[in-house]
Amino acid sequence: MDELNERLLTELAADPRLRTTELARRLGVSAPTVRERVTRLEESGVIRGYRLDLDPAALGLPVAAWVRLKPGPGQIPRIIELARATPEVVECHRISGEDCFLIRVQVPAIDALEDLLDKLNVHGSTNSSFVVSTPVPPRAVPLR
Repeated sequence: MDELNERLLTELAADPRLRTTELARRLGVSAPTVRERVTRLEESGVIRGYRLDLDPAALGLPVAAWVRLKPGPGQIPRIIELARATPEVVECHRISGEDCFLIRVQVPAIDALEDLLDKLNVHGSTNSSFVVSTPVPPRAVPLR
C-alpha cells in the first residue's frame, strides 16, 4: 500500500460517490491512474464494495439492539441459517467467549424484538441490550 493508494482510500472513505475526475484532481494524478488503482484495489479485495447508508428509523425500524447468543448443542449451523434468513438481523458475528454469536438487529418496536428473541431462544440462550445512542457510528477502517 503506497501513499497514493492510502490517499485514494481516505478520499473514497469520506465520500464513496466521488467521480474519478474529482479524485484525480484531489490527488494530483490523471483520471486513468485513478481508475487503474481503484480497479486494482477492488480486484485485490482491499475495496470490498460500496454501500448505501440508510436511516433505520426513517424506514420504520427505530429500535436497535445487540443480542448475544449462546447456542445449544449442535445449534450453530441453524443459528447461522436463521440469522441469514431474518431481515431484521443486520449484522451477525461469530465471537469468542461464553456467547458464540453477537447479532445486531433493527426492529419496529419492542414487541417485534420479543418475537425475534423467541425465534433465537429455540436454538440457545440470549442476552440483549438496546442501543440508546450511537456516539461513534460505523466508520471506515483506519489506514494506519
